[in-house]
Amino acid sequence: MPHSKRTAVGFWIFTVLFCLQMGFTAYAQLRLPQVTEAFIHLGFPAYFRVELAWAKLLGVVVLLAPVPARLKEWAYAGFAITLVSALVAHLAVGDGVEAWRWSVGTGVLWGLSYFFWRRLQASGVMNHGTFESV
Repeated sequence: MPHSKRTAVGFWIFTVLFCLQMGFTAYAQLRLPQVTEAFIHLGFPAYFRVELAWAKLLGVVVLLAPVPARLKEWAYAGFAITLVSALVAHLAVGDGVEAWRWSVGTGVLWGLSYFFWRRLQASGVMNHGTFESV
């Protein structure tokens, strides 16, 4: 398998896994009472939980859709801020590893997705977020 095809496969595997995780957390933030309680525990207002869920869903769409690279960069940046903020929030209230491991694990998926996306861009396989010829 050519190098660019392996990179593209890696990109799609980690991006889909990351987007599934972010989509699930957005759903949980909107629908599951225990997640609402977790946000209260962290000291966040109720509107922030809803706003964050919709922002995550929008970011997932941007990562999966053929959009300009600059828009994808903003989505990746927003997700990075979200994941780091989740970790900091859990650590600030003294939560143990069981509370913050999801943000760390999701951060690993984020990092791998971003790594492969940047490699695809550098190789010229991606043009404005879409594949030219893989």
